[in-house]
Amino acid sequence: MTATSPTCSTPTSPTTLTATRALTALRGPRTPRSPQASDGLSADLSASLTVFLIALPFSLGIALATGAPLQAGLVAAAVGGIVAGRLGGAPLQVSGPAAGLTVVTAELVQRYGWRTTCAITVLAGCCQVGLAALRTARSALMVSPAIVHGMLAGVGVTIALAQLHIVLGGTPQSSAVANVLGLPAQLAVLHPAALGVSALTLAVLLGWPRLPGRVGAALRKVPAALAAVAVATAFAAVAGLSLPRVHLPSWRSHALPGLPEGPVLGLLAAVLTVTLVGSVESLLSAVATDKLIASERRTGNRPRRADLDRELRGQGAANIISGALGGLPVAGGAMRSVANVKAGAVGRRSVMLHGLWILLAAVLLAPALELVPLAALAALVMAVGVRMVSATHLRTVTRHREILVYATTIAAVVLGGVLEGVAVGIAVAVGVALHRLARTRITVEEQDGVHRVRARGQLTFLAVPRLSRVLSHIPHDARVVVELDGSFMDHAAYETLHDWRDSHLAHGGRLEITGRSADRAGLGPQRLDGSGAQRADHHCCRPWTPWKNHCDHRSAAGDPGSAEDRTAAASAAAPDAGAQTPAPRRRGAGQLASGISAFQRDTAPHVRDELARLAREGQRPSQLFLTCADSRLVTSMITASGPGDLFTVRNVGNLVPLPGAEASDDSVAAAIEYAVDVLQVDSITVCGHSGCGAMQALLNSAPGAPMTPLRRWLRHGLPSLERMSSPHHAWARIAGRLPADAVEQLCLTNVVQQLEHLRAHESVARRLAEGTLELHGMYFHVGEAQAYLLSAGEDFFDCRVFDSVGGHA
Repeated sequence: MTATSPTCSTPTSPTTLTATRALTALRGPRTPRSPQASDGLSADLSASLTVFLIALPFSLGIALATGAPLQAGLVAAAVGGIVAGRLGGAPLQVSGPAAGLTVVTAELVQRYGWRTTCAITVLAGCCQVGLAALRTARSALMVSPAIVHGMLAGVGVTIALAQLHIVLGGTPQSSAVANVLGLPAQLAVLHPAALGVSALTLAVLLGWPRLPGRVGAALRKVPAALAAVAVATAFAAVAGLSLPRVHLPSWRSHALPGLPEGPVLGLLAAVLTVTLVGSVESLLSAVATDKLIASERRTGNRPRRADLDRELRGQGAANIISGALGGLPVAGGAMRSVANVKAGAVGRRSVMLHGLWILLAAVLLAPALELVPLAALAALVMAVGVRMVSATHLRTVTRHREILVYATTIAAVVLGGVLEGVAVGIAVAVGVALHRLARTRITVEEQDGVHRVRARGQLTFLAVPRLSRVLSHIPHDARVVVELDGSFMDHAAYETLHDWRDSHLAHGGRLEITGRSADRAGLGPQRLDGSGAQRADHHCCRPWTPWKNHCDHRSAAGDPGSAEDRTAAASAAAPDAGAQTPAPRRRGAGQLASGISAFQRDTAPHVRDELARLAREGQRPSQLFLTCADSRLVTSMITASGPGDLFTVRNVGNLVPLPGAEASDDSVAAAIEYAVDVLQVDSITVCGHSGCGAMQALLNSAPGAPMTPLRRWLRHGLPSLERMSSPHHAWARIAGRLPADAVEQLCLTNVVQQLEHLRAHESVARRLAEGTLELHGMYFHVGEAQAYLLSAGEDFFDCRVFDSVGGHA
């Protein structure tokens, strides 16, 4: 977190005095509040008990699914909590036997036996420590998310199929295919007792979070997994059902690792599999935990962001000790980590205490654990496996056209195994990338004497023969428009297009070349005629955007040095509300009609097909974009988005009223609810901007002024003023510097504060808890034409995530 500037805590600083005067003007003097110190130990103790109650049945279930001794799950959970919790780099991540390694471990146990599997776990831990020493943790995140999600989904399917046999009262087979083929025979010989206990477990697991009323709210504090297993165990005991139950042999006979036995290549492949799968799962879980913490907590109540190399080293140490003590492989788990964050954990003590409680339970609660029916644990693990096939992940990979990679990885994991599935997924991902690089669609059509050539895709040497053939059939004296929709053009394609352009112009033709790759290659956007005259268009505008016509109109109206343009520039620099007297308007009804005509003539032909598709399919925006009503913020331009991409809400000051706030405006809340619950957007962005007139009006509020509609609305910005003037909050920074003045400071602080207001909305809080929604802060500096993103976990706006052409670095 950015350190608090000394100026921030100085009561006589100009910005603080300005903010205090504004607060007094809008609602009177603020009553001082004494900060209460949080009891970190009590919060960690409470969170550790919550995580312990979730991890205990889950660890037993994972051990059951792998075919390992059930005590091995408790050993891994205790070691993961104590060792990885102490040495890891993600303070709130909870490690233990993870679902992602279930299939891998089950295969190792079946092929090599339990003692050799423990030795493989130790060797995998050594490999993780070595990778951490080489600082390669970030490299694990290069794997395509579609492959990772596909791997987890394939593991989930395999787990669910295996545990389904135990739920039905039988025994799982050696592979997912065998489990599918054996289902008919298993269904023909049902065991009512096992099926009844499993059904009860699933019913409680699914219904527990939905218990109504005050009693339900009190009961929901008990984790659903523990409640489900406890209810099923009590039912089996009261009914006197004869079922296989948990068996924890004496610790004296607990199996420890032995020397690895088996083919060397097979053992090396096993070590590599455990290392890669465990590392990727742990690191992705650490990143997801960081995002959850950033969305859930204020900047003053957050631990440090995860050190991924240290986390990998901690996971390696935990695997070495877990394997040496006869435990399952250890990895960071998203489910337990989310529970830890939600329970209010402050630091790593909660993770370590949870491991201690697991250790004590394994020693002291063995008689109680041996009452648990195996069918109840199998139902619990089967539900976890089904949830690993995430509908959110499916929508995400579909939106990004990665469904082939996702589906192939799932099928390969189910049919072959985890390592084979990941290898197949990587191969398919590379093939898809090469196909997209090589697949370029080149079309030509003639309309009103204009030959329009469209190249959709990347222009590489593979597309040169088709491009050359299309261009050779265009008459020499024709008027041509070449649209390059791709973002890349290699040297061979550039030479082909450059040579044809020179030849076409030399024979009296007219030419216009547009597109991103043309801009970067120096071929456009530009228009040329047979005389060789060239007129450069505004590089910020595409030929199908209204901005181009608007810019051309302004260029024709007067030169940049004219008095009219100087007046327009002064008007553009004025704030959007509470600003100085605006310049005379130049766009009346005639200009509006002219703009509509220009749209119908120039823009509509290019977007008609896309809008027709959106009309048929409905809107499916990827994010809610909440920004200011300022006319200088062109959302589609600064986000490079098109129709159907953004669900945009604009108001004065980009404010998000708190639910139930005085003089609240339900229109903003309604838009948030519609975007989150109905449109199912993936993210919400709050975008502020420089020179915001609403923030200027907040700072310049005069005491005793009449309460106009604008002033009533701006009262929703008072928490931002409070935050800026509070000595308990660090000042937001922008690109490593303090803001230029009080207005810029309030603009930045307001973005951070409105993100907190968003979290207070029920629909947003629910989706954040599910991990299916992200919140982002953004600041657009109008004069610099530069966008800054709020860094995760800090009040720090930076532009380093963008390269020089506006793409992601």
